[in-house]
Amino acid sequence: MSRNSLRQTLLSDTLDRLAEEPGLSVLLGIEAGALTDLPDLMAAALTACLPEGRARDWLRGTTAQLFRREAEVLDTALDDLLLTTARDDQPGGAPRVLLFANGYQALLSYRVSRALWLDGREDLALAVKSQFTRALSVEIWPQATIGRGVWFDHGLGLVIGQTSVIEEGVSLWHGVTLGSNFVDMGEGRHPRLRRDAVVGAGAKILGPVEVGAGATVAAGAIVTKDVPPGHVVTGPRGTDRGAGRFAGFVSLSELTGGAE
Repeated sequence: MSRNSLRQTLLSDTLDRLAEEPGLSVLLGIEAGALTDLPDLMAAALTACLPEGRARDWLRGTTAQLFRREAEVLDTALDDLLLTTARDDQPGGAPRVLLFANGYQALLSYRVSRALWLDGREDLALAVKSQFTRALSVEIWPQATIGRGVWFDHGLGLVIGQTSVIEEGVSLWHGVTLGSNFVDMGEGRHPRLRRDAVVGAGAKILGPVEVGAGATVAAGAIVTKDVPPGHVVTGPRGTDRGAGRFAGFVSLSELTGGAE
């Protein structure tokens, strides 16, 4: 279990926020009295983006059960939330990110579909993915591998292909595509983003290419070949501009006192 401070504060802080603004319960379909633990809270916040009805109620219950059964999945989701809160510099803190940040909710939806996929419930994982694709305007396949402490800023228009690999600390802006190139169509046909890489809005990374640790892909760049660690690439030809000067964002290990 991680040393994430949100384990002690998130539920009570979110309940306080719901109590301060009664309209939130109406708009989000979250009754504060029904939230007894963190799994309940995380499931309710995630499924609030879905239309009211049987499907939402069922998925909320299933998700809460998953978080109770799979402690590591809940730990990872809380680490994602801690990092997103720090990088968003959100004045409302973690409760506001949990309830309203599209990028975080997109990542959380992947954590759920991924856990179902690994549990052998592949059709259900794909159905859950499809629900959140429509609700959040993202396409994140549960077969993809995404490390903990990843940040999706905004999240809208994000597409992450089936064999993509995203390591810890990676940051992705809206409109990013991690896709195949229809030439190299083997098992590992999507990109691999190494630790702490940064990919700007609208960038397209295509094929089994590797973006090295700490590298930056600028907004709008199209990348079809490997990017060396620490380098910056820009433009429609993915031009390598050499080593960058970006020092990086705050890391998960810094936020958790070295427990990553």
